Amino acid sequence: MSSIMTNSAALTALQSLNATSKSLTDTQARISTGYKVSQASDNAAYWSIATTMRSDNQAMSTVSDALGLGASKVDTAYTGMSSAIDTINQIKTKLVASYGQTDASKEKTQVEIAALQNQLRAYADGATFSGTNMLSVSTATGTAADVKIVSAFNRDATGAASISTIDVNVESIKLYDAGAAPTAKGILDTARLGTTGAAVATASAPTLGAAAAVTDTYSVASLTIFSGGTAASDSQIAQQMNVVDAALKAMTNAATTLGAAKSSIDLQKTFTSNLMDSIDRGVGQLVDADMNKESTRLQALQVQQQLGIQALSIANGSSQSILSLFRG
Repeated sequence: MSSIMTNSAALTALQSLNATSKSLTDTQARISTGYKVSQASDNAAYWSIATTMRSDNQAMSTVSDALGLGASKVDTAYTGMSSAIDTINQIKTKLVASYGQTDASKEKTQVEIAALQNQLRAYADGATFSGTNMLSVSTATGTAADVKIVSAFNRDATGAASISTIDVNVESIKLYDAGAAPTAKGILDTARLGTTGAAVATASAPTLGAAAAVTDTYSVASLTIFSGGTAASDSQIAQQMNVVDAALKAMTNAATTLGAAKSSIDLQKTFTSNLMDSIDRGVGQLVDADMNKESTRLQALQVQQQLGIQALSIANGSSQSILSLFRG
C-alpha cells in the first residue's frame, strides 16, 4: 500500500542507515584510539579490570625503581665489607709477623696496624648510599633497624593490596656502632675474649706486656701491640690473633648475608619486569582493538553506508511516483 502520510520503506532504510552510521563511528573510534574498550560504557567489566591492572603496573614500576635503589645500597655495603675483609687480613698478617719480634720492631708494626685500623673505619663510614649506611651506625638503644627494600606490590583475591620487602639485618653485619647504649657493638668495635674470640658485653682491658689472662678482651678497632713504650707479650699477640680471626669469620658471614640479599633483589627485579610485561599483555587482550579486523570492518561499513544512502534515496523517491497518478 502506498501512502503519502507514512513512508514505511524510507523509515526502514533510515533505521538501517543510522545503525550502520553508529557501527561506523564505533569502528573509527577503535581505529583512532587503538582500543576496543576505551571507556566504561564500552564494556564496564573489562574497563574496570584494565584500569585496576594498569594502576597496579604503575605501582610495580615504582617497585622496580625501589629494587634498583636497594641493589645500590646493598652493593655499596658489600663493597665496603669486601674492602674491610682485605684490610683485616693485612692486620692478621702483621700480628703473625710481630709474634716473637723485638719491642722496636713491634713499635714499627703498631704504626702499620694503626693505619690499617683507620682504613677500616674509613671503609665503614664511607659505605653510604642515599643516606643509608649498614656498616657504620649509631644505635641509641636496642638494636639497629633493618634496612627494608620494597620488593613487590601484591593484590590478593579479595582485592586488598599489600607491600612485600626484602629485609637486610643490619644488626648482624654492622662493623661499628657509635650509639650510646646499643644492645651490641659492631663486629670490629665489640669486645672479644682473647681466648676464644667470642664477643662479650663487658670489656676487660689487658695489661700490655704482661702474660695473657683468660679474662682479657680486645676489639679489632682498638687492639695494640705497642703503647707508651711497652710492647705486648707474645701470649697477648696470640690472643689478638684469635680476636682478629673471629672478627674475620663474622665479616665473612656478613658478606654472605649481603650477597644473598643482592641475589634476592636481582631475582625479584627480573620477576617484576616479567610480571609487568605479562600484565601488559593481559590488559591488551582485554581492551586492545584488532586492527586487521577493524580495518576490514571499516571498509564493509563504508560500503553499507553508501548502499543505505542509496536505499533511502530510492525509498524517498517512491513518494514522487504517487504524484504521477494525479497528472492529467
